[in-house]
Amino acid sequence: MSKSKVTGWGLSVLLAAFLVFASASGKFTQWEGKAEMFSHLGWDEGLMFKVGVVEVVLAVLLLIPRTGFIGAILLTAYFGGATASHVRVGDPFFFPIIIAVVMWIALGLRDPRVFQLVVQASTNLPSIDDQREVPQ
Repeated sequence: MSKSKVTGWGLSVLLAAFLVFASASGKFTQWEGKAEMFSHLGWDEGLMFKVGVVEVVLAVLLLIPRTGFIGAILLTAYFGGATASHVRVGDPFFFPIIIAVVMWIALGLRDPRVFQLVVQASTNLPSIDDQREVPQ
């Protein structure tokens, strides 16, 4: 296995471990200040339990080679929701964005086709000159 694949898998495992053990576990356990923190974000504890389940499922999807891409797409949506929640209440919101970028880099290192999709998409975009109206 190449160094880039090992790095990609290492980052993916670290990200999944963070999602399951640091983030989702707080949604499953009781701790002081939990209700206040979630209500500050506009969520109740019952809903946060369900969000924790989704987080664990998506982390597992990311680690399965055949479902890694769809897991990354769904986690991007999840991180977008987390970003929006923090923006809405005026909290710092950069962390979910950084995690999402790292996730896509990790997936691209695991499977170079992810980076090829980005390159192909950017080379197929019309240039500014192509967007000018053509007289008819």
